[in-house]
Amino acid sequence: MTLRVRADHVVAFQDGGHVLLPDGEVVIDGDVVTAVGPRTSPNPGDEVIDTGASVLLPGLIDLDALADIDHAVFDSCWGAAHSVGLDWSADWFHQRRRDVLTRAERRLVRHYAFVQLLLHGVTTAMPIAAETHSAWAETFDDGVDMARAASELGLRAYLGTSYRAGVRVRPDATGPATVAWNEELGSAGLADAVGFAEWLGALDDPLLRPVLLPCRIETLTPKLMTATAAAAARLGTKVRLHCLQGRFEWTQLAERYGRTPVQLLRETGLLGPDLLVPHAIYLNSSRYTTDLVGDDPDDDLRALADAGVAIVHCPLTSVRYGAALESFGRYRAAGVTIALGTDSFPPDLVRGMDYGVNIAKLVDGRLDAAPAGAYLTAATLGGARALGRADLGRLAVGAAADLVAFSLDDLRDGVLEDPIRTLLASGSGRSVRLSVIAGRVVVRDGVVPGVDVAALRAEAQRIFDKLLRAYSERDVLRRARPELLPPEFPAFRR
Repeated sequence: MTLRVRADHVVAFQDGGHVLLPDGEVVIDGDVVTAVGPRTSPNPGDEVIDTGASVLLPGLIDLDALADIDHAVFDSCWGAAHSVGLDWSADWFHQRRRDVLTRAERRLVRHYAFVQLLLHGVTTAMPIAAETHSAWAETFDDGVDMARAASELGLRAYLGTSYRAGVRVRPDATGPATVAWNEELGSAGLADAVGFAEWLGALDDPLLRPVLLPCRIETLTPKLMTATAAAAARLGTKVRLHCLQGRFEWTQLAERYGRTPVQLLRETGLLGPDLLVPHAIYLNSSRYTTDLVGDDPDDDLRALADAGVAIVHCPLTSVRYGAALESFGRYRAAGVTIALGTDSFPPDLVRGMDYGVNIAKLVDGRLDAAPAGAYLTAATLGGARALGRADLGRLAVGAAADLVAFSLDDLRDGVLEDPIRTLLASGSGRSVRLSVIAGRVVVRDGVVPGVDVAALRAEAQRIFDKLLRAYSERDVLRRARPELLPPEFPAFRR
């Protein structure tokens, strides 16, 4: 059956980029787009969905997509005085570490997170989940459960299981954090990840593709990085590796290997067009590393561009950690592919784009540093380019039928100036009216079909409270929750 989706404003694809089509429609047959243009008379039997006063966009692509409940909620909102409680204690690492959640609870967390992504307009996701509450990292079974959750909801996803050879720990309450190692678990984790990638490929689900997702660069050995590059080449998959995101990784790599992050990427064979780097803020040319680079002659930005590396820019998460890309315009001018990610809660790319636009103004000192349209392009075409997918990120004939409509008719949105600027400045991911993935309606009028939101919220809160209790178990000082997680205001005295 043919589906016609209509809106007052349609962001169509023409002449190599996005264009604005007023009072338009997108025609879908099966899982592909067959026409984009002004509204036409429907044929008998066509289904018509008119989203009215909304802007119809290509589905948003989130390549660092939230896949748990508490990821980056505490560490970016606390101050430095409390962030020590997020690290594993040495005692937890050596003697007491365990999975805080059961497999069924982890499965529900993934379902909860994927529902959140859909409700915020994300149609293609590459999940990210913290290993904080795991005995080590994700397992093959976790990957299978993620795939089933994504498939049931109709989410297009690039899936892999995380792995690492080390973990950041606190030996004591006053000393600096360090990395504790277990290289055997790292090798086993890669084997698990490769096994899952092969299983997912054999599943032959057109919406699910495998990817290798090693953890942060400072928790990998060069041997594990080299093995990852070789496995990705054999499997034909992308690799996403968190790096160039903080001073800790720079100091750890310098002390252990005498290398910068980009040097290590190059030497292990990962620096290439199949690599996605979330954040990529701490380059040797940034103000964050001026005291660390010494006489390093390398130009990290040029190295990323020349190698064809895509960065996954997460504006909302970065600013929560007090950092900023230097700068969006500079990276674009250098020829670096920029995709977007959320990497924290809420998984709201609209809110993230608005933050990015305004942070760029501050960094570059110009009001035109990063137009709203440039950020929307990163959230759509940029993500598609990073994945090597010419059928995603655009509304054009032959493209995958992934699209999302954001409402613009809420009085709180104010008057309409430009649909894209109005959405970013006044709206949010919660303005989703309709979302379609591969021709399937996955969100309609802000509702995910078949999902009991009240029950899901209650169960998620129960699991979150269980996770909160575990922070005290891992804390180097074994502090109770009121001390470890202090409220913003003191309690009322009776």
